[in-house]
Amino acid sequence: MRPRALTRGSLAVFYGVAGVFHLAMPAPFLTIMPGFVPAPELVVQLTGAAELAGAAALLQGWSPGLRRAGGWGLAAYALCVWPANINHMIMDLARADGGLGLVYHIPRMLAQPVLIWAAMWAGGVTDWPWRRR
Repeated sequence: MRPRALTRGSLAVFYGVAGVFHLAMPAPFLTIMPGFVPAPELVVQLTGAAELAGAAALLQGWSPGLRRAGGWGLAAYALCVWPANINHMIMDLARADGGLGLVYHIPRMLAQPVLIWAAMWAGGVTDWPWRRR
């Protein structure tokens, strides 16, 4: 299997599972939602729907434009949920027991730009750092 197809499939599974969890079990996501986000329940539902739509767009094979839109959408999604991940890290590390700790949160923070790039690469939005000739 080609690397781009493997990345596409992996992201589709990752975001598909995450989308189902957002819709079926929203409570954990609501607890990390920053206070400035209006209508948090609706936002969690919409993020679940966005993850499922992005996963489906990456998997479909009949429209390169739809695949690119899925890549852009999942990249934007990953950027937009970063504040919730930061909020989760701050809240978790402030716990008396230190929560999940930096061993969990630092890789999670570093993974966010990788997820953004991977969505764009898998969707065919970019070829960086491997240029096609």
